[in-house]
Amino acid sequence: MSDDQPILVVVDHVDGALTTPSAEVLTLARELTDAPVAAVALEPPDLPALGRYGAGTVHVPDLDGNAPTVSAVAAEGVLAVVAALDPAAVLLVSTFAGKELAARLAVGLGSGAVVDATGVRDDDGALVATKTVLQGTWDTTCRVTAGTPVIAVKPTVVDAVPVDGVTPEVVEVPVELSGTARAVRVLGRTAHPRGRAPLPEARTVVVGGRGVEGDFSLVEELADVLGAAVGATRVATDEGWIDHAAQVGQTGVTIAPRLYIGAGVSGAIHHTAGIQAAQTIVAINSDPDAPILEMADVAVVGDLNDVLPQAIEAIRRLREGDATA
Repeated sequence: MSDDQPILVVVDHVDGALTTPSAEVLTLARELTDAPVAAVALEPPDLPALGRYGAGTVHVPDLDGNAPTVSAVAAEGVLAVVAALDPAAVLLVSTFAGKELAARLAVGLGSGAVVDATGVRDDDGALVATKTVLQGTWDTTCRVTAGTPVIAVKPTVVDAVPVDGVTPEVVEVPVELSGTARAVRVLGRTAHPRGRAPLPEARTVVVGGRGVEGDFSLVEELADVLGAAVGATRVATDEGWIDHAAQVGQTGVTIAPRLYIGAGVSGAIHHTAGIQAAQTIVAINSDPDAPILEMADVAVVGDLNDVLPQAIEAIRRLREGDATA
């Protein structure tokens, strides 16, 4: 990796504000290079926040009114920036949309993509990414060996650290969109209100499984006292106990929280595949043979209806400063 080549970060915005995961990736990019960090914004950029997290330039592709939520449009916009900038690497957030974008970028660049990375480091001038695979049983090290590396980083694996930022320079980039990119038009979008932290971005997640028997009230109460997100297993969403957007696992959302708490979760592989990057796993289950207990850092064998109220009360007392809790 050349010392004068910038790292390009594809940043995301929600309601006009830079997302926390994008601030985390900008922080990571600053740690990897002494060259200025560049950002590409597919929507109107939050310039103060981008400057605060170290973006020296912000490249804004001209998408001619086409929606950046269409992956082909987003990819061609970013590729136009890459062609103009020649960055050492492209980093982005490993969301569903981010992983699709990473794949398109790698194809367009004739390179490779690493998604769900839990770390990135400079190894003698080459970027090396780490990721956890196979239900957390293997830690792997990956390197793109040809072309410009594209690396999608999981949310929460890096702390977003601001710097004494400046207002970044805005660079408008012309884009010649292909017929494929123009073939899809977004006619409308409906935003769903979020009362808690989004699952992929949450540092603490409380998940309810079959054992809650349809009642998520204790799971939600524990999440609220911890400032956590609420998740669920596939059986809980299939039964209609909670919205499908809360599903964590292979066919749902993959998460990498600092703390995962599973209440009444058995530990089926299609669920644990989605939590393999969690730093600390706490499992509460009345069945001492539940598979999740074997992978848990803290295993509690007991009825969640007894355990969770005690945990909630103890956390509340600690928050109120009672040292005896």
